[in-house]
Order: sequence, then structure tokens, then C-alpha cells
Amino acid sequence: MAEQVKLPLGKLLIQKGVISEDQLRIALIEQKRSSEPLGKLLITLGFVTEATVRMALSENLNQQSADLTSLVVDAIALKLIPKDVAKRYHVFPIVYERATDNLILAMSDTSNIVALDQISAMLVKGITISPLLVNESDIQRAIDQYYGFELSIDGILHEIETGEVNYASLGSTSDEYSQPVVRLIDAILADAVQNSASDLHFEPEQSFLRIRYRIDGILRQIRSLHKSYWPAMAVRLKVMSGMNIAETRAPQDGRISIKFSGRQIDFRASAQATTHGENFVLRVLDRQKGIVPLDGLGLGENELGLLKLMIARPDGVILVTGPTGSGKTTTLYSILNHINTESVNIMTLEDPVEYPMNMIRQTAVNEAAKMGFADGIRSMMRQDPDIILVGEIRDRETAEMAFSAAMTGHQVYSTLHTNSAIGSISRLLDIGVVADIMAGNIIGIIAQRLVRRLCPHCREAYPAEQLERRLLALPQGEDAAPVTLYRALGCERCAHQGYKGRLAIMELLKMTPQLDEMVARRASSRELKNATAAAGVRSLVDDGLRRVREGVTTLEEIARVVDLTDRLS
Repeated sequence: MAEQVKLPLGKLLIQKGVISEDQLRIALIEQKRSSEPLGKLLITLGFVTEATVRMALSENLNQQSADLTSLVVDAIALKLIPKDVAKRYHVFPIVYERATDNLILAMSDTSNIVALDQISAMLVKGITISPLLVNESDIQRAIDQYYGFELSIDGILHEIETGEVNYASLGSTSDEYSQPVVRLIDAILADAVQNSASDLHFEPEQSFLRIRYRIDGILRQIRSLHKSYWPAMAVRLKVMSGMNIAETRAPQDGRISIKFSGRQIDFRASAQATTHGENFVLRVLDRQKGIVPLDGLGLGENELGLLKLMIARPDGVILVTGPTGSGKTTTLYSILNHINTESVNIMTLEDPVEYPMNMIRQTAVNEAAKMGFADGIRSMMRQDPDIILVGEIRDRETAEMAFSAAMTGHQVYSTLHTNSAIGSISRLLDIGVVADIMAGNIIGIIAQRLVRRLCPHCREAYPAEQLERRLLALPQGEDAAPVTLYRALGCERCAHQGYKGRLAIMELLKMTPQLDEMVARRASSRELKNATAAAGVRSLVDDGLRRVREGVTTLEEIARVVDLTDRLS
């Protein structure tokens, strides 16, 4: 953050209505104590986001800016710019965006046309440069820290195996980055983020270590390493996630937070003892991907309008259902982000808190402090909330507290593990919620699954066959008009999987007086299902088949997450 614009930055943010005079005064008091740049303090205090400060700086200086702290370097970008060039022009390559052939370059002077021309001339033809403003001291620190070390996974493994490293060219060897295991873990984490993995699995076997990524919901083996590498790697992961490195038999949980490609990435870590050593799993929590705009959830126009009407109701319970990994948390955070304003007090109780959000009071369940979901709701009710999010309804006491909050004028959001929206009614009855309490207090239920999206670069068109026409409820017979569907092939852009990215299929059920009456008299699931179908509610299967007809996924992918056999009966 450029120091010469500290005071104008605050005034500019006030003029834009981003912060208030009181917030600026608080930040300035903190600045006197810490001597930190104003922009960084405003972000730390939660008054603004990093993107907001950067946009203000960009407007004030007519330049873009970036922060190199806690950087996880892109090894490919680093190879594009030699160390002597980086030192001569005070630049540092942050990330190379392969899809667009664009190199994001940190510079202490973004108006240095000579430097930009010289660097462009030495790059491979077609690579463009996007300069970002960074303090010269930060650039020098990054050059000293990262240049000279091997940063690719293969290169680091070779270094470990052979012990070949030229410390003479690196200066001091006391820096932790001189340790190849440190760089190996960073390189694997960076590789997982670049490949859009949602989970990383480090799985020790009898004689080797298996590394797998979960990408688009499917586990893929990425590496197999000799088992002798794992003890040092496990210690490094424990240090990063704040675990006890001496404990190897009891399960442990932790959290890692790093910056990669200019954005904050969190990892939720879990260690579990197995017969061949500790199994380590990291859940990737990308804040940018975790909070999707409401319009980006993939709902149809009618369903989106219905959802907005549902969340506008001041009291009641909204449930999101589906198995683990079906995107329930993403949907809930998208809804909360949509309604998050200064006029409402939103409080959450989660296990654990996955995505920190400004202005929302977020609390993690703490069994050690004897605060489970039920006790947490009871405590939150004394905090004058308007909206409450309960991470999961697991038992009768939690369910009763959630419905009690809804009946006293609060809007409550929560999740359930059921297979369908209607299945939530049976599940709540099973855990002991009285039918009369449910009736009239449930606003609606969202059931969802995540399916893989066809790669747009290699999908192959073909005419729908007879069985597929039956599943899609298309006209049969020789006179029926041909219908084009798409199948997965595979190319370099999708790592030869045929799919790239995921999308949600949803069933959106709004409770009506008729359904409330049926719930009150404990109607069967079959009766409730028939009533919702008669009311025109689009089921998970219907929404999935809609996506197949649109050409964005396949019938095989839909069949992987929902039951299509009823369509043939």
C-alpha cells in the first residue's frame, strides 16, 4: 500500500460512502499504535475488503496495486523472468494465467514503459503483461525469498533425492524456504488450488504415500511418493495448521491460511491415525468461490424469483438438504450475502466457520466449552438477532431450539442430510419434532446436488437414442424430431476428463397452506410427493434433465447423483 496516499485514501473512501467518519477515526487511532498503512488497517478491522482498498488506490493513483505478503509463488511465472531482470527493473512475477497467456507482474513503478518493453521483448510471443503496483521493499523481499530455489514439485523431489542445492547462490541458509520439504508442501498446495481441487488427501500406504485431489467431486491420484518423505511432510503440515507435532495417535484438526494468486485461500486440516501412519486431509476453502451471487446459483427465472420471495419472509425456517459435498454451505452463504446489510443482525453457529464474512457474527461450535448447537442457539437468542444460521440440525434439542427461534419472529437457516426436499419432513419427525410445530413454520426447503459440467471445448454432439428420449420424456417414433445431446470426450483443457467445473441442480419447495395441513396430519411421503408434483414443483431429477437438454451435462452424470429408474416405470 502506497504510504503517500494514506490520508487521501480515507477521505476517498468516505466520499464513496464505503466507510464512515467513525470508522476512519478508529483506523487512525489504530494506526498511531501500530504504524501500519491505513488501507491494511481498514481491511484488518473489517471495515472494507482488500478489493475495495485496491480499487480506491487504483483510482487515486490511476494504477492497480497488489499485496505480496504471505505469497505462494507460481513456479511457472518465476521461470519467465530471470532473477537479474527482476532486480534490475524492480519487478516480481506473481502468477502466469495459462488460459489467457497473461503474466501478472508486480512493479514498484507501473509507469516504467522501458521496463515493460524490455520484459515483453524477452517473453514468448503472445504473452501479455498486467502490471500491479507494489512497494519496492516488498518486491525485493520476494526476490530474495523465492529466486534461486527450485519450486516445481518434480524439481524439489529431485533435490530431496540427490541433496543437490546451490546454497552459495542463495545467501543465508537460515531462511525456512531453504528447506525443500517446506517448498514441496507449498508447491503441492499451490498445484491443488490451480487445479480447482476441493480436497487434498495425503494417504500413507505400506511402502508409499498416495496424494489425491478431489476435483469436481471425483478423487484423482496425482502423485505417489516414497513413504520416507511423509514424516517430514506431515510435520510441516502440522506446523502450518497449528497442530501438536508430537501427537501421532489422536485425531487432530487445524486450519491453514495462505495467499495465492492475490487471493486468500484457507485449508481446513484433519489428521487421523491409520495402520500405515497419519492420514492427512485438507479441505480447500476459497472465499471467492465459496460466496456465489444469488443469481449465479443456476436457478431458473421462476425458481430464482420464488427463492427471493422466500428469503424476504421475516420469520420461519429455510432448510437446505443434500449429502456431504453437495454445495449446501455455498448456497446458504450466497443467501446470507444477498441479505447482509446494516439493517439486520445476522448470527451464525457453525462447525466450523468456513468462510469469514463482514458484518455477520459467526461462532464455531465448541464442545470443549460445552456449547453445542442447541446451547449456541439459546445464547444467540439473547443477542438480538434478526437472522440465525444453524450449521446443521442433528438432534431433537437443536431442531426444537431452531423452530422456537422461528416462532419468536426470527428467520432461521439450517441444513439437513436427506435425499430430497420432502424427505426433510420425515427426517424432522424421526428426530422428534412435533408435526404441529413444523406446520406453518417452515418457509421452504431446498434440495440440491452438484454435477460436473461438460467441457465446452471438447464435448461431442450426438442424436438422442430411444432410451435417452424416454428418460427425457421426448416424443418417440420414427416421425419424432431429432434431438441433439452431448457426451464427454476429453482434451488438454479439462485434463482429459471431459468435464470442467460443476453446477448445482436444485429442487425448490415452498411450503403452502395445503402442504402445512398435510404435514400437521402426518401425511405420508408419497402423499406429500404427489401434492408437490401436482403443484408443479420441479424435482431434482427434472432439474437435472433440464441441464442435459441444455447441453451442459450428461445423462450419465445426472444418474451418478440422482435416481433415474423411476423415469422408466
